[in-house]
Amino acid sequence: MLQHDVLIVGSGLAGMRAALEVAQDPTLDVAILTKVHPLRSHSGAAQGGIAASLNNSTDQDSWELHMYDTVKGGDFLVDQNAAEIMTREAPENIFELEHMGCAFSRYDDGRIAQRRFGGHTEPRAVYATDRTGHALLTVLFEQLLKLGVKVYSEWYALDLIVRDGVCQGLVVYDILTGQLETIAARGVMFATGGYGRAFRVTTNSFASTGDGIVLAYRAGIPLQDMEFVQFHPTGLQGSGILLSEAARGEGAHLTNADGERFMERYAAERMELAPRDIIARAEQTEIDEGRGVTDLRDSVFMDLRPIGEERIRYALPAVMHLAKDFAGIDPLKEPVPIQPTAHYSMGGIPCDVDGQVRLKDQEDRPIVGFFAAGECSCVSVHGANRLGTNSLLEAVVFGRRTGRTLRNRVKDLDPTRITEGDMVDAVAEVDRFMTGHGDQKVGAIRADLRDLMMEKCGVFRSQALLDEALGGVKDLQERFTRAAIDDHTTTFNTDLLDALELGHMLEYSELIVVGALTRQESRGGHARVDFPTRDDEHWFKHTLAYRDEDGPRLEYSEVNMQPQYRDPYPPEERKY
Repeated sequence: MLQHDVLIVGSGLAGMRAALEVAQDPTLDVAILTKVHPLRSHSGAAQGGIAASLNNSTDQDSWELHMYDTVKGGDFLVDQNAAEIMTREAPENIFELEHMGCAFSRYDDGRIAQRRFGGHTEPRAVYATDRTGHALLTVLFEQLLKLGVKVYSEWYALDLIVRDGVCQGLVVYDILTGQLETIAARGVMFATGGYGRAFRVTTNSFASTGDGIVLAYRAGIPLQDMEFVQFHPTGLQGSGILLSEAARGEGAHLTNADGERFMERYAAERMELAPRDIIARAEQTEIDEGRGVTDLRDSVFMDLRPIGEERIRYALPAVMHLAKDFAGIDPLKEPVPIQPTAHYSMGGIPCDVDGQVRLKDQEDRPIVGFFAAGECSCVSVHGANRLGTNSLLEAVVFGRRTGRTLRNRVKDLDPTRITEGDMVDAVAEVDRFMTGHGDQKVGAIRADLRDLMMEKCGVFRSQALLDEALGGVKDLQERFTRAAIDDHTTTFNTDLLDALELGHMLEYSELIVVGALTRQESRGGHARVDFPTRDDEHWFKHTLAYRDEDGPRLEYSEVNMQPQYRDPYPPEERKY
């Protein structure tokens, strides 16, 4: 059995930022476990920026305005204590990252540059051209290497061990050797990212298969607000590869087959800089009503040419190259076909503002020694819809806070231990595929799931579509019981990993659909055509999905309306 004081699962911004905080205490033994090399973490795919009210582009901004934009952008399902903390602490986190060496873009006078982003009243996106996530990830990894933090690179978490409300550690799989190990830790933190790979068209990396949230769910922890999935408006046609919102922040136009800048009909004041859920629905409406572009008619155009060639080359080099490399289109010469693409998971593991995972039952009990931050968590700073540039900010702010919590509390926690009996489920799960046989292929089930979720649980939802989605997920879960893999070797068995990940995808997809079926309103990223308005009287509450033998059991909890330093922002009509 391996052992550490603190074990962090996931090596994106939240995980690495937390590890750096824990490592400030040299008496604590902290390690990171990650199924991909840290520099391949999905945080590196974030492009446009990280939000903070620095006032470098304006003198009208404030953390209070940033908080209001966040609460409104989340269609008021945001926990306002969390939004207040994130926006108040944003500037100091930016300066800290700058001092670590992050090469943010600058104005001519040397100040950090800021640009506009959808749903933000003022320009507050701090950026490193359009490779911001990569710049931040690289800097944090350098700091980890400097401090000598142990990294289990290309190891996979199989099971979270929770006994009597206390987290004991993990059962893990060494991808290189095929060996199962246990790692005991007094403090375990999940920073395992989102779950967008359940959809056919997605910006998410292949690693974003919701592993962490399902391990928590199987350990008896509820998952919160799983029905809220954000569709980004500007994914490349077909592949869904992200073309940064920074393009619209710099002045790109969205047009339909008639050459019309159609956002004037949906959000006349903000146009292309409305929040993502509003633009995604507008695009899908244009497509559904026959105004889609290209021969496929499944997209609209994003035209970068109004920005100007010099600015595109300076501020949007990644967007320019992605369009060329993956669509064969030069955005300096012609518009790029884009479509809504599954992008971000507002739901996840419920935790408080210090990263402590909680059962959210009547006593609101914590799981001792278990913490979460980043996209896998649900501190509910995004509510029903995330504003662009708030994801990197959430990861950094709450990664740092969770790391400090671990550093301050872990010494007071008792040592933990894992017995052979704690490995039984994980061993059986692996053995099922390594020694079993079946007539169903993992790849075929996965493809059918992604098609199903895209077509039946996408931008627009309805009772009929969601009923079909739930029945389809149940059928796929049954097929999965008869799934087999071809590779039975132990060294870097990607067939086995695909099967394990698919099991997670099938489990959380059911939660997305069940939550969407039950929530009879439209709010943020959850749009029901049969319930087209927001219903605060009945649905101003968080969904909690608990795992029972018969499937998910839904309960609900209140939205936190208690910021510390100002009065709360009450729900209002959401206009842009």
